[in-house]
Amino acid sequence: MTLTREISYVLMDPSGNRTILVETPVDAADQPRIAEVLMKEEPSAEQTGFLRIPADDTITLRMAGGEFCGNAAMSAAVYRAEQSGITSADIQVLFDGMTQSVKVSVKRNADGSWNGEVEMPAPRSIETAVMPDGKRFPVVHFDGISHVIIGQGMEEHAEQLAKERCAALKADAVGLLYLDLEHSVLTPLVYVPGAGTMCWESACGSGTTAVGCWLARERNEEVQLSLQQPGGTLSIRADASGHAVLGGSVINLHRKTAAVTL
Repeated sequence: MTLTREISYVLMDPSGNRTILVETPVDAADQPRIAEVLMKEEPSAEQTGFLRIPADDTITLRMAGGEFCGNAAMSAAVYRAEQSGITSADIQVLFDGMTQSVKVSVKRNADGSWNGEVEMPAPRSIETAVMPDGKRFPVVHFDGISHVIIGQGMEEHAEQLAKERCAALKADAVGLLYLDLEHSVLTPLVYVPGAGTMCWESACGSGTTAVGCWLARERNEEVQLSLQQPGGTLSIRADASGHAVLGGSVINLHRKTAAVTL
């Protein structure tokens, strides 16, 4: 038996990494189908997350691929602040599957946009790994995603390489980070097998964090940098211990509903 549901959602724009946040409570089993439909409704969106607000007001977020996302965390915190009618706040965001929430600080600007900072989870490890093609790259492992840091210049067949490197690293998801450090430019490709997505991201929070943590460890000192990405700029402040704070901007574009047949 088929069932059609009206799904309410908001479209957020965190530094160009447009994110759908679903307000309507839905079962986890229905989320992949709902994400698929909403991504077609909003072709500029790059990812979908599902919101839940428990009694303690810690906002809970589950991404369609089960991954952690700094941009989505900032988007969820802005959503919560707007719903509460406040213009500045520290908000706890808990991602499904994580045992601890992350603190997100948001502040509304005069033009209606928001500035956000999120305390990012520390990397599980940082290593130099040999890929199946014999090339060696720095790899920063987080829970849920591993980022491969590649120098300036695109590789041929990058999307196929993302799949191969994800399998070789036994990662839930992989990011290929094409980094031009001299000009502070980052071009991220993210592959999430669980969501069936391969995306040249407009701005990648965990990728930006990976670069910051890697540089801080290499230099054995705190680093602060801003990285221009296809959709906007993200900033990172990181130290050699792995403590990192990601910064960016967020705009609430609109709220809509869509009919989804399950």
